[in-house]
Amino acid sequence: MPEALNKGLRNVVLDTTESSFIDGELGILLYRGYNIHDLAANSTFEEVSYLLLHGSLPTQEELGAFDKRLRGQRALPSEVLRTIGLVAKSHPMDVLRTAVSALSAFDPDTEDESTEALLRKSERLTASVPTIVAAHERIRKGLDPVDARADLGLAANFLYMLTGKEPGDEAVKAIDLDFILHAEHGANASAFCARVTASTLSDLHSAVVSAIGTLKGPLHGGAAEAVMTMALEIGEPERASEYVKARQRNRESRIMGFGHRVYRVEDPRARHMREKSRALSESMGQAKWYQILEAVEKEMSRYQRHGIYVNVDFFAGSVYYLLGIPEDLFVPIFAIGRVPGWCVAVMEQLQNNLLIRPLLRYEGPMDLKYVPIDER
Repeated sequence: MPEALNKGLRNVVLDTTESSFIDGELGILLYRGYNIHDLAANSTFEEVSYLLLHGSLPTQEELGAFDKRLRGQRALPSEVLRTIGLVAKSHPMDVLRTAVSALSAFDPDTEDESTEALLRKSERLTASVPTIVAAHERIRKGLDPVDARADLGLAANFLYMLTGKEPGDEAVKAIDLDFILHAEHGANASAFCARVTASTLSDLHSAVVSAIGTLKGPLHGGAAEAVMTMALEIGEPERASEYVKARQRNRESRIMGFGHRVYRVEDPRARHMREKSRALSESMGQAKWYQILEAVEKEMSRYQRHGIYVNVDFFAGSVYYLLGIPEDLFVPIFAIGRVPGWCVAVMEQLQNNLLIRPLLRYEGPMDLKYVPIDER
């Protein structure tokens, strides 16, 4: 029995990886060696997905073929659409979890865990998860799902299926950027959960379902929704300072969107969502939402000496809100972007698999005398 207790597995190195590198002290994030700032400025979610799943940046020909495969795999089986309808009143993350589980029944490679099959399933999930989220949003509103358009990229098609209207360029760029920034992030809680499931030699869909269930928890995926709820409560930029001070006086109340388990400096992804929030707020004539967040960040700056900075989700919620996306879809959108990262985690786990089975240190009573029930 080990003597050291690493609560929450803090600072425990689980395995090796080639998918992402994080330096929490310097604020560095790399996908397969490429800096997140370069990818955010120059890439697309399709290209980043290829990079993560296939291990290298694609050539134009490779990206074209990959994109064509994704576009051809967006449609859901009618049985899965009926399943979504049956559970349409549930939270979108519950629906997503259920629908991904149902998809496994219609995947021709469900039981094939070869590298080639895992890649095929990973591509199908990357293509179909946006459809699940959009279809549920339509169905719960009493509307018919919108068929995917083969002439639109993944981000544009998602917004089109969500609203039935072709989105503008700025909206597409914002969602595509969001997907890129959320695509992979090491052994986060949901990726770790996917690895645990994969380590039992369960199937890829089961691992992704496990990850979705983990992401639903507000301590992992819920920050963007909580931050926007906070911004709506504040209402006006000039009220931000007093709001933060009041929350701080109540020691049980957190300011969501600040601090990160890994980063001791600003989350390197935050700058990109900050700029997108500012630009969208101003271009849409709703500058106050960015101004509120800016004022909250300024009020919280005193905690930077303790390593508490904004994380990527602090500004993400305002971007979703400005695009008219319902608050309970914020976490499912996070999930859409994270699918390639989850799939890579599973594939890496299976390359040199060992059942993940940590220990617990028992601190209860020992050697109690059993008393028959009629004597208690």
